[in-house]
Amino acid sequence: MSRFLVIGSNSFSGASFSNYLLQNNHEVMGVSRSEQINDVFLPYQWDLQVKEGFQFHQVDLNNDLSNLIQLIIDYQPQYIVNFAAQGMVAQSWDTPEDWYQTNVVAQVKLHNELRKLSFVTKYVHVSTPEAYGSTDGWVKEHYNFSPSTPYAVSRAACDLHLLSFFKAYNFPVVFTRAANVYGAGQQLYRIVPRALLFARMNKRLSLHGGGHSVRSFIHIDDVASATLKIASDGEPGQTYHISTQDTVSIRKLVEIICEMTNIKFLDLAEETEDRLGKDQSYLLDSSALRAKFSWRDEITLQDGIESTLAWVDKNFEILKSLPMDYEHKR
Repeated sequence: MSRFLVIGSNSFSGASFSNYLLQNNHEVMGVSRSEQINDVFLPYQWDLQVKEGFQFHQVDLNNDLSNLIQLIIDYQPQYIVNFAAQGMVAQSWDTPEDWYQTNVVAQVKLHNELRKLSFVTKYVHVSTPEAYGSTDGWVKEHYNFSPSTPYAVSRAACDLHLLSFFKAYNFPVVFTRAANVYGAGQQLYRIVPRALLFARMNKRLSLHGGGHSVRSFIHIDDVASATLKIASDGEPGQTYHISTQDTVSIRKLVEIICEMTNIKFLDLAEETEDRLGKDQSYLLDSSALRAKFSWRDEITLQDGIESTLAWVDKNFEILKSLPMDYEHKR
């Protein structure tokens, strides 16, 4: 049993990873800037046997750093996994200063305090392939960033800052970059749950640029298993890609969902203009992760979408009453 702090535990990935840790008998403290959201989005609340092992604190990284550091000192986690970030690519053009504040300035302040804590064995910084910009084929881990949006620039800047802390202070940071993550409990403004829910509600789904961009979708359970291996045994200073070896266009993804929900494509999807700065593809070579940890993804896209649909159907009355669009928080 190890003690973990999960920063950003209300996020889809953070909540799912917390649940995975609890299922594997680890102690978990989660922190997030917002109060705990509806249980339908918190997998660690779904199992009565594991939820008792989770403690939560509402802490805003931008405004409550001293409180967070005191919580960390009192809790003394061996591992810190940070999912906290101002997300959403398109919206980062509207108020880019919010993205730089949360994803760079607040993070730098946090890391400058964490580097002084000797009990932290490993710090996992959950980054993004957006830092690379649009990839040309399958890319290995590197720092030759070419970000194309304020969101991506903010994440790339934070990665470079952390790399400097590793070199200067031997700060035990490891980086993860995952492909497009999906699964039960994901926020409704993300493509997989949104398309599934809209299909059930007979609503129209906007398909930016006709949906021709290419992605590699990976189920959150596969990401969680990889993240735990990286936290436990990843080499400080290294980056690990978490990805399947399969690709699919967004359009094809929606076609799969249409077939699964028995709805015609043109009844669900309507083509709209592409969003500013959208990259054509993110293809991550995950051979380093596979070789070092004997890891492999186990959930196929078909099975993963089916399990996500089962979550949508089980919670349909709740989900259809909740906000379905991204709501920006400063």
